[in-house]
Amino acid sequence: MLKLSNVDTFYGPIQALRNVSLRVEEGEIVSLLGGNACGKSTTMKTILGLVKSRQGTIEFRGKRIDKLPPSAIVRAGISPVLEARRLFPYLTVYENLLMGAYTRTDKKKILEDIEDMYDLFPVVKARCKQTASTLSGGEQQMVAMARALMARPKLLIMDEPSMGLSPLFVDRIFSIIQRINQNQGVSILLVEQNANMALSIAERGYVLQTGEIVLNDTAPNLLSNPLMQKAYLGVA
Repeated sequence: MLKLSNVDTFYGPIQALRNVSLRVEEGEIVSLLGGNACGKSTTMKTILGLVKSRQGTIEFRGKRIDKLPPSAIVRAGISPVLEARRLFPYLTVYENLLMGAYTRTDKKKILEDIEDMYDLFPVVKARCKQTASTLSGGEQQMVAMARALMARPKLLIMDEPSMGLSPLFVDRIFSIIQRINQNQGVSILLVEQNANMALSIAERGYVLQTGEIVLNDTAPNLLSNPLMQKAYLGVA
């Protein structure tokens, strides 16, 4: 479904990604792991067209998207859940959901999808008339996920969904991610620092270090890899 081949990305003269290659097959959850400033968010921004790659190719469902603007990439079927949620703070939860469907014109189905989001995220329904700025971090994360799903994506890219959340909310969020993947058939690229949680629900994973892929394996193999355990899983 998604294929990055030898992607290089720069911020001015500084190279942020070097020869990055990864893939997400249809129906998969794939984790992109690594520490702070390793290039995870830059990879996401490059896929979404927010930052342009200098070399390499990015394909989605067999077509190149690395030259497209972000709006066309969203319309092609990729929807982001951004780091720190990035909701519209002074809009209501309901209005935020409508913004997720901005590229759509099927008004009746949009309303039906909002009801589906209420079923998937009961707290979103309970808070639908509140402004987004009044919600807790965990509630905001659920609204951000629901908003992204309102675009009816084929691929969901999630940037640090566990950031700033309590352990209880982290468990709930990752459980919902699994349900979205299994029940709605949405492929997911999970950009995360929490390696244990991310690999517990993923089929495969990639590990970034200073802008390069240094490990690439199935989730069980990564969990048992001594280098992975030492660097990211807190095992001596």
